[in-house]
Amino acid sequence: MEKIPLDRLVSVAAVVPLPVTRAQRLQRWRDLLRRQGDRLLRPLLHLEFRSPEDRVECRADNSPLAVAFADPVLRAAGLRGDTVGHAEAFFGLSSRETHYLLCDCHYLGAMGSERVARRVDVVAQTNLVAKAWLFLKAS
Repeated sequence: MEKIPLDRLVSVAAVVPLPVTRAQRLQRWRDLLRRQGDRLLRPLLHLEFRSPEDRVECRADNSPLAVAFADPVLRAAGLRGDTVGHAEAFFGLSSRETHYLLCDCHYLGAMGSERVARRVDVVAQTNLVAKAWLFLKAS
């Protein structure tokens, strides 16, 4: 095995840093969704009516979670699967945020990848605003 200095490696291969913070992980997911064009994805069905045990195991082929899990960078950063439970743990999502991003009741038919990407942005920004408000309130 040949050792290659990082400066030379960067010129030969795409070096992508691992997303460490919640914001970086959400940004990576958003970017992956945007790269899909406006591909139709499958929403998750009836998340609000599922038992907690069933909800964490919920998944679908060709869903936004499947797009995230197909990415080797997110997997290397710790994404363990394409279920709701894995996504909530990895992206730091609340059940309300997961419902907003992934449930079929919010899409009424077609779930385009660009639309989901915009919602990921909203979730990321909303959390920053909420954290800033809590910080200012505590000061």
